[in-house]
Amino acid sequence: MPIASRLLTAALCLTAATGVHAATLASVDIRGIDAPMTRNVRDALSLVDAIGKDVSERRLSYLLRQATPETRDALAPFGYFSPQVQVQRGPANAAPGSAALAVTITVTITVTITVDAGAPVRVRASHVAIDGEGSADQVLRGEVAAFTPAIGDVFNQGVYEDSKARISRRLAERGYFDADFLSRRVEVTRAANAADIDLAWASGARYTMGPASFVQAPTRILRDSLLHKVVKWTPGSAYQQEKIDQLRKSLVALDDFSRIDIQPQPEHATDHQVPVLVTLTPAKRSVYTAGASYGSDSGAGVRLGVERRYLNSRGHKALAQLDYAERRKTLTLQYRIPAFAWIDGWYTASLQAADEQTDYIDTRRVELVGSRTGMINTRLTAAASLHALRERWAYTGDIDHPGYRYGSFTFPALRGEYIGVDDRLYPRRGMATSLELRGGSKGLGSDATFFQVHARSSWFHGLGARDRLILRGELGHTFTRTVVDLPPSLRFYAGGDRSIRGYNNREVGPRLGTFGLGANNLVTASSEFEHDFTAQWGGAVFVDSGSAFNGRTPDWHTGVGIGLRWRSPVGPVRVDIARGLDSPDSALGLYLNIGADL
Repeated sequence: MPIASRLLTAALCLTAATGVHAATLASVDIRGIDAPMTRNVRDALSLVDAIGKDVSERRLSYLLRQATPETRDALAPFGYFSPQVQVQRGPANAAPGSAALAVTITVTITVTITVDAGAPVRVRASHVAIDGEGSADQVLRGEVAAFTPAIGDVFNQGVYEDSKARISRRLAERGYFDADFLSRRVEVTRAANAADIDLAWASGARYTMGPASFVQAPTRILRDSLLHKVVKWTPGSAYQQEKIDQLRKSLVALDDFSRIDIQPQPEHATDHQVPVLVTLTPAKRSVYTAGASYGSDSGAGVRLGVERRYLNSRGHKALAQLDYAERRKTLTLQYRIPAFAWIDGWYTASLQAADEQTDYIDTRRVELVGSRTGMINTRLTAAASLHALRERWAYTGDIDHPGYRYGSFTFPALRGEYIGVDDRLYPRRGMATSLELRGGSKGLGSDATFFQVHARSSWFHGLGARDRLILRGELGHTFTRTVVDLPPSLRFYAGGDRSIRGYNNREVGPRLGTFGLGANNLVTASSEFEHDFTAQWGGAVFVDSGSAFNGRTPDWHTGVGIGLRWRSPVGPVRVDIARGLDSPDSALGLYLNIGADL
């Protein structure tokens, strides 16, 4: 036999005798450490990338050897530099494959990594400082004092990097654009489980606010003199990022631009004065709205509206809106002018005409309102207004006052609204409160003397990750000799979806038959518990109680119900079913609300 044939035969026999081995990694189990450490270790392990794959015995041996140093490296950012790591292969199941000349053995295995993190490294010494002009800045000194990890804390690298980045960011926000590190060193002594921090910045000089320039592209819609009124700094004043943020909020409130880009330009500073370039893209000039509506009192209807965002270069706005239902019609016309004296806001003139004709009431109303609104701060808004009201009304079956009654009222009003919540769409913590005062005097443009106080409040409290408790309350009182002298639009009512669910709108209180006449006092309270089943869907149970009443004693009515909650792309949607408890024959009420429940 030729020598080549002998060698080939020997090789084939050796292969058939020894076989070819492969392994499938089923899982990697990490034990002995908390969840954040486990996630970091799992992300660092090359073994994890091999799960579910066939790997050779040589490749598997290499991955198992690498698991120990990879685990140790992954624990170092948490302050554990000397962990004990044990890597074990789990039970193996072998399955023979088929081949003409060789037997392939596939092994399914599991790997368990047991970690004893050991003693953590703690901060033994810490030197964190800002040198230069920034050393006297009280805001920066507070940031340095709050630096973590502090002496005695576990040296967590993530916490350290976050604190370092926060101070660097704060330096830029305060106008120290030339700031740089003098030192940034951490020395870890493993034998002593100790870390020494040496971190210092040279702040350089603090820059000042420079002039703002505006570019409107592709079309110039507002005059520059108007835009400069929303700039609340004086060139040469100390640089603060808060001033830039306030400018952005003021421009957003104008609602004239689809894109707002504000760029401080320290690279173009002269004598450390930073110019600010504002690039604005105009929004669509006209906004048209249309929708359908249905109410148990008003019937089916439609809503049509148009708003002109900018009528002229002075930023004036106009709005027209028609709500046309079977038994209730409302037309609203509004004109707004931006205001900048004292606080940013609007001068508004509005005219509203309303007509309501049901089986119980026939009323028509025309009201002219002039107001000045403004945002005092990020949580508090205020409005002062003057109202001129002319109203005609009659109740069906009112034998004490047959025919139409007429009223003319001219009165001022003040309203304040406070919203201090963590999220305005889906609040889980905080409260929202409003207070309104209004009143008129007989002989001074009003047919009756009255003074009203009306307050609302909502309190939100998260209970764990999925639950929240909502408490609501409402109080109203009219100081007047007789409430019947006031038209229906100036009376208090209870019942309905934003009052006492389980009762129809205006049902609770003095009535003519089944129709509410309104009262001079109002009190309601609500307790609601919500639970989220998923990120978008949830449910609620609630109890509402209250009354609209004359005199001193309320006639309490209570409703209970359940609800469905949906976090839709356009905001929260709430569907409630409720029943009043005051009569065994009470019907179920269905309520639909879209929008934030502040």
